[in-house]
Amino acid sequence: MKEKKLFAVDLGASGGKCFIGFFGDKTFRMEEIHRFAHEGVSFFLKDGKGKLTERTYWDDTCIYQNIVKGLQAYRRAYGAKLDGIGIDTWGADGHFVTKDGDVLGKVYCYRDHRLDTMCDEVKARLEPERVYAITGNHFQPFNQSNQMLWTATRHPELMELAAIYLPIPALFYYYLGGCTAVDSTFASVTQMMDAKKCQWSEEMLKALGIPKSLMPEIVPPGTKIGKLHAPLAAACGLKPTDLIAVGSHDTASAFAAAPVKNTKKALIISSGTWSLVGKLIRKPITTPEAMSCGLSNEGGIGNTRFLRNCMGTWIVQELLRIWEIEDGKKMEWSEVDTITPAAKPFTAFIDPDDPRFYNPQNMEKAIREFIAETKQADPKDRGTVLRIVYESLALKYRMVNEMINRVTGTTTEVVHIVGGGSNNALLNQFTANSVGVPVQAGPKEATAVGNLMVQAIGAGILPDLKAAMPLIKSAFPIKTFKPEDAESWNAAYSKFTKLIRK
Repeated sequence: MKEKKLFAVDLGASGGKCFIGFFGDKTFRMEEIHRFAHEGVSFFLKDGKGKLTERTYWDDTCIYQNIVKGLQAYRRAYGAKLDGIGIDTWGADGHFVTKDGDVLGKVYCYRDHRLDTMCDEVKARLEPERVYAITGNHFQPFNQSNQMLWTATRHPELMELAAIYLPIPALFYYYLGGCTAVDSTFASVTQMMDAKKCQWSEEMLKALGIPKSLMPEIVPPGTKIGKLHAPLAAACGLKPTDLIAVGSHDTASAFAAAPVKNTKKALIISSGTWSLVGKLIRKPITTPEAMSCGLSNEGGIGNTRFLRNCMGTWIVQELLRIWEIEDGKKMEWSEVDTITPAAKPFTAFIDPDDPRFYNPQNMEKAIREFIAETKQADPKDRGTVLRIVYESLALKYRMVNEMINRVTGTTTEVVHIVGGGSNNALLNQFTANSVGVPVQAGPKEATAVGNLMVQAIGAGILPDLKAAMPLIKSAFPIKTFKPEDAESWNAAYSKFTKLIRK
């Protein structure tokens, strides 16, 4: 087979990366071609009543420009022929587009505080148990059901002007090629899709006041949904190129790249800004027990991701941001990796998913407030603060693992940690210690790998994901962490669970 080249755009909540996947005869390799930083930007603006409010937006123009820069870098390195483009993104947000192609204002960031109370408003429209039975999604502030209801009740004029609503990955496909479809993995996390039918739920849309005509077509991952605009392709120096729907929710792509042998015995953690902790199951589980555990059913690649959204390294990222403001310089990761293991273990715990850690003005202050309120010892230095966060994350993973095993009737014999967090050796070791089973870490760029493998299926290069597994294992080293110090971690878990359940 002549070598095929696919282009993966991987957009996270703090940066974007563009990769090239090279597919030959039973061979695969991947190369990063472009990387850029981006983040939600906060404005302080007065509303119609004169109240000053904080509003957080994405710079979609900057993100699009950097996708184009990635395509230009590809052309300079490898020429005009490209066999496919796929985009995955963080799992929330989107915007309305008019029939003339105009985006109606700025693109809100999911951490914007307008959504703080919207879960309750959705629950007031339809019984929570019914919402979960339909969508399989738990209630999270960032759910697009919340975002759509906010628009319908606060700015109905936008819906009157709009021709279509485009979830965030669809928005960038639209910029590249005028495509308006969204794949089922992303639609599944909006809390508006029927989990069992893979279609927009008319009952949910009616309850939210959303015209079905505004919603895009849902397609399976691996579907060719269009081509790069001819003028854009010419500007980049590229020949006509297919746009292929992938697992556009980044967690779907990351889970697809986990080198799992037995889905019933493998816990998967997509580790990054968020920690998505779950297992692959055949069909959605929407029982009252699953709902009470805060577990969500998200569309996978021929399966369902049964998982819980846990706070991830966002807490650490925010600590480093606050300390940079205080110090005038950013703490290097080498220092984080030195002062954290040197700190005394198990001095205090936090619940990483406490709402106060979602988007505070000062993360360290929020942590110290939680510790004070729960009558624990105040951390004496930054290393102790960091160790508390990492230990608490690992203990929360154990708690979620026990919930999933109880609901699914499975056991866990190995934890696969994929994504950027798989490079965090300390957190990997803490996770092995906490859960009590080996951790296999990698691939680091699992989201891009999964993106490329699903593209390869859509492009006819691979028949299915099973055929992708040998390619992934041969291309990326997997590091194993074995559990240690079981007695101390079991004692810590006992204290942690009592604290969390209060």
